[in-house]
Amino acid sequence: MDEQALKELTEYMVAEAKRNREQKYEQYRRLNPYLKKGQILFTGSSLMEYFPVVELSEGVAKRKVYNRGVGGSTSFEFLDHIDAVLFDLAPSAVFVNIGTNDMGLPDYTKEGLSDRYRTIFTKLKERLPEAKVFFLKFYPMNESKKPHPMAFGQRTNALINEANEAVSKVAEEFGVSVLDLNAPLRDEEGRLKAEYTIDGVHLWPEAYALVFEALKPVLEAL
Repeated sequence: MDEQALKELTEYMVAEAKRNREQKYEQYRRLNPYLKKGQILFTGSSLMEYFPVVELSEGVAKRKVYNRGVGGSTSFEFLDHIDAVLFDLAPSAVFVNIGTNDMGLPDYTKEGLSDRYRTIFTKLKERLPEAKVFFLKFYPMNESKKPHPMAFGQRTNALINEANEAVSKVAEEFGVSVLDLNAPLRDEEGRLKAEYTIDGVHLWPEAYALVFEALKPVLEAL
């Protein structure tokens, strides 16, 4: 494949991924009016979308649990579609994990991510002042398990740790609870355990089950 054909294929794949996300947002917008408000919401990107929290929470949470994660989304896109992935459901409790895909953007900075979280938390305070809000710290990764050196852009555990620290400080400004559920996922070097990850970033169900065990007391109290 020559350079021009490769460029065209890459552009097509990027555009197709965006179309798929836009379709998902539209599906959520159309579905949300039929669902019960005042429940528990998990929202973010693929690390949230793939979290089987709806299934795992059956018999644990007193309220219904909804998942509005959208794989491939950034915090920019989250803000653009914040009604579909958050406010349409008017939840009484919100768990947010968005921003790891930002780290693949060429102009990413932790300060920029912090500013976008500040906007998210401000909107939550204004529109859902009684809701309990939780920031789920970003999971570690395992770079040795990536399918290609360029997969996930410049994302590293160092960047993830910096982002967790930066967003946690913003959360504290707004009285948002910070949940670090990562201890059972880490190996002795602080990386995501190799046996728990599909591709160095995304988790197998058994890893999510460990995350859920750490989360369970919080859900039971809601």
